This record gives sequence, C-alpha cells and structure tokens, in this order.
Amino acid sequence: MLFDGLARRAFSLGSDGAAIEPKAPVPGKRLKIGLALGGGAARGWAHIGVLRVLEEAGITPDVVAGCSIGAVVGGCYAAGKLGEIETFALSLTKRRVMGLLDFHLSGSGLIAGGRLQKLLEIDLHALRVEHLPIRFATVATELATGHEIWLTRGSLIDALRASYALPGVFDPVRLGGRLLMDGALVNPVPVTVARAFGSDVVICVNLNNDIRLRGTVIPDHGEEESDAPEEAAEEPTPRAGLFSQWLDSPGRRRERRSAPGMATVMIDAFNITQDRISRSRLAGDPPDAMISPKLAAIGLFEFHRAAEAIELGRQAAERALPDIREMLDSALSVPGAARGQAQAVAM
Repeated sequence: MLFDGLARRAFSLGSDGAAIEPKAPVPGKRLKIGLALGGGAARGWAHIGVLRVLEEAGITPDVVAGCSIGAVVGGCYAAGKLGEIETFALSLTKRRVMGLLDFHLSGSGLIAGGRLQKLLEIDLHALRVEHLPIRFATVATELATGHEIWLTRGSLIDALRASYALPGVFDPVRLGGRLLMDGALVNPVPVTVARAFGSDVVICVNLNNDIRLRGTVIPDHGEEESDAPEEAAEEPTPRAGLFSQWLDSPGRRRERRSAPGMATVMIDAFNITQDRISRSRLAGDPPDAMISPKLAAIGLFEFHRAAEAIELGRQAAERALPDIREMLDSALSVPGAARGQAQAVAM
C-alpha cells in the first residue's frame, strides 16, 4: 500500500490509540535483518559490492528498503537480479550513458526516461513489488505536498522510476493519483522504512558520509569590495560528471566567469541537500550498523565508473563486517541490544 507522511520512527497503534513499541528480539530466535540502501546517483553502484560481501558472509536481509539508486539496486537484488544489474553497470561507458539519456524540452525534466525504462523491462517486466521473494519497499516524494511515499505494491519498474526521478533531470512519475519524484528529497537513507516493516536490526549503506560538507552558520556576512561587478571572480573548478559536458561547457564558463556553471550548481545543491537530510534522519532513527564507502572521488553522474564504485563498496563492507557480526551476535544474546544502539561505521 502507499504510505504518506514523514515516518520518523516505526510504531503501531493499539486499540486505545497508544503507541506500541516493536518487540525486542528473543534470544535464540533468528533475527529479522533489514537493509537500507541510500541514494547517491552513480555512487550507488557501490551497493552492488556491499551486497556481494554480505552474501559471501551469509548475511541475508529479510527486508530491503531503497531510495533512488539504492531502490534500483535493492529492487534488482530483491527480485534475484543482482547479477543482471551488475553486468549492466559494468558495461557502461561514457558514450553508452549519453546514449541512454533521451533529452527533451517539453517535459518536467531534461530526460524523459523512456530508454532507461525499456532497459529495466528486459529483466523486470511484469514483476510486482508485493510478489518479490524478499520484502521490498522504496521511497518517493510527492510533488507539491512533499509527502514521503512508501511504494510497497504495484509495478516494480514504476516504483523504481518514481524513486530515482531527480527533479529537473527526470520527469516525475504518476502513480496511484500522485505525481512522484526522487525519494532522496525526504529520506535519503531509509532506515525508518526497513525498521517499520519489522526488522529487528537494520544495516544501512550511506553513500554520502565520505563527502559531508560540514556546513555551519555564518552569522554576520555582507558585501565585500571584491563583489563589485567589474571584478572578475576566479573561474570555478570544473566538476567531474557526464552532465558537465553539455551543462557547463567552456564556452558558457567564459561567458559567465563570475558565476558557476549549471552542472556545478546542480551537483553542489544535491550534495548539500543529501548531506543535511541524511544527517537529520539518521540522527532521529540511527541504524544498528552503517557501511560508508569512500566515494568522494566519484561524481554523481559518472555512471561509467561502476567497477571502481563496486570495489569501494566491497572494501567498505569488508571493513565493517567484523563489527556487523558482533552486533548481530549481541542482538541475539541480549534482548533489546539491537535497537539502534550499536553502530558499525566503515569510514
């Protein structure tokens, strides 16, 4: 079903309207493991490496919650198609990525998304979220209201498309009477979703922890002499990424030397938004273990660098694995020990 509203923590209501806390795991009982895969565009290929390490370690999630690229990888994993998405990711080159982007000027975004949808249909055609062998949910944001929407039934492809519909880049997706866009705007690392669906412990993969901007408040700021129009500001450093080739061309930079290019603005705005929202949501409902690949060197739109991202995800998961095992053992032996108290962070 579709859930809206901002789910800050998982709870249910009793007949008297009072909140009922989820039951703590019982010693000797198999833990229900939840996996929350965060958003981060091209950096999301790191999720594949993380999932491979968890598979090899015998850690199988019962619930997978994904956002944006985390929804794409998580949805393919829940459908038993991890190998297919890995093969696709590794096949990408700059030229092929550009060929998949069907640009248009008549829609709500720069990219219609039809070509990507056709690729998804090759392996995910007719699959429904509620029929997947692993419980899966993805997060989207409703346009105009800002509601956080949990997609838990219906076409898997439509759910994935709605979750990665980055505003201004992809057209929003209409589902169930709602116009939906990227879930990273409200819940970039959906720990709350995984916990709400009965997970005793939640492992999350945060793709943005390595690139935190550490923004603060500047309480007193005004104009400087260097702000005068006749003073040419230093040309901004070009940002890596596929979109920079056409959004921030050398010609445009020469025309507007005092201002950053469109690609720079888009990338910085996305990074700032992801950082602030991720920190807020994870502070409100921390995971029991967090894996944070070192992905700062990979641009948001460098989808052709899948091999590097997958390897960085693998390395981060391997570093975190001992702490994850210890957390799982502790949760089994000590009731309540796995309620967001132990955090294994792979930096």
